[in-house]
Amino acid sequence: MIGIAIALLSVLLPVLHLYVSKLPRTRRRVIHILLLYALVLDVGVIGLPLGFIPHVFFADETARMIGWAPGSPFQFEVGMHDGAWGVLGFLCIWIGGTFWLATGLGWSLFMLGAAYGHIRETMLNSDYAPYNFLTVFSDGFIAAWLLLLLWLYWREGGFEPSG
Repeated sequence: MIGIAIALLSVLLPVLHLYVSKLPRTRRRVIHILLLYALVLDVGVIGLPLGFIPHVFFADETARMIGWAPGSPFQFEVGMHDGAWGVLGFLCIWIGGTFWLATGLGWSLFMLGAAYGHIRETMLNSDYAPYNFLTVFSDGFIAAWLLLLLWLYWREGGFEPSG
């Protein structure tokens, strides 16, 4: 599943970045790079191309892959929600500070709720459709990873206003 692959890339790519970079690997810089990649990949990529596009433009097919009934107008709302967050994730490339905190916290809370919903559907309705059951792992990991990185970055003073 692509969500799991993106979640793994959000850990592996910054490690590769840090390995090839000539800049010193201070604790704050390592956390900064890990968090930036997590925001761009786990929020931006998961939200915009992997959330918005399927839910809005391929709603019935996406619903079937999740184990939902096709034809629900709710798909459009979910897609717009994912797309809006995806834009925020990509904006983290240019906007830092507390914008990162708000983006990461908001998306993490959504992902925790989504993971809960997928677990509930699996347990109550035996919905083992790949985009229901397998997303429990990517959604749960992304939420925990972002929250951990946000907390570590905060402890390093990463959200302090500059200048």
